[in-house]
Amino acid sequence: MPLKVAALYQFAALPDFREQREPVRALAAGLGLKGSVLLAHEGINGTVAGGDEGIDAFVRELQHGALFGGRLDHLELKFSSASEMPFQRLKVRLKKEIVTLGDTAVDPTRQVGTYVEPSDWNELISAPDTLVIDTRNAFEVAMGTFEGAVDPGLKSFGQFKEFAAQQLDPAKHKRIAMFCTGGIRCEKASAYLLAQGFNEVYHLKGGILRYLEGVPQEESRWRGECFVFDERVALDHGLWQRQTNDGSDE
Repeated sequence: MPLKVAALYQFAALPDFREQREPVRALAAGLGLKGSVLLAHEGINGTVAGGDEGIDAFVRELQHGALFGGRLDHLELKFSSASEMPFQRLKVRLKKEIVTLGDTAVDPTRQVGTYVEPSDWNELISAPDTLVIDTRNAFEVAMGTFEGAVDPGLKSFGQFKEFAAQQLDPAKHKRIAMFCTGGIRCEKASAYLLAQGFNEVYHLKGGILRYLEGVPQEESRWRGECFVFDERVALDHGLWQRQTNDGSDE
């Protein structure tokens, strides 16, 4: 039986995130899950794999159970499958940020760019006055990206601020559309650009994974494969696994 893989995140105020580490670990371990979960004051980010019932029970508890008391009821979720367990172990770690931009003042719960549904994404990025930016790391971009997207050449997401300062101008770039694997980096990046004075900032809701899941291949503007941080390495349309190796979820 194929395993179910859940990629999940939500920006939410979690001042007690340190106390939640062991309960989250115990919950996932008790359900037979493996993968990686990050907890920070700003929310949760992770990818876990296991049986259907275990994954569903884990998600239910995060969203509606007593563990977080309803604070994660808007969890962004994307499901895919794997023929073999794509993680070697279970890790629950504490972080300063659930996605590291290096600016803890950026808060997507206060202001964030306009979410664009995958069904509307092609029209947006086809507009001649839209600057499309891939916010992922350069090695991810090399495996696949959207037609016409700018590659900032990032080694890590924390370099996005430097790219924005050197290459982007609110007076020149009136409309910016950004995307990433699952949507989390774009939420941070869009919040940052809005704080820098950019007015019209969009990002792909649910990221590339949601696009590949919902947009028919014959209508797709995506070219190549989408890198994922587990042993499946890359996914294609329909979130099908394209290859495997001995990678990790780091």
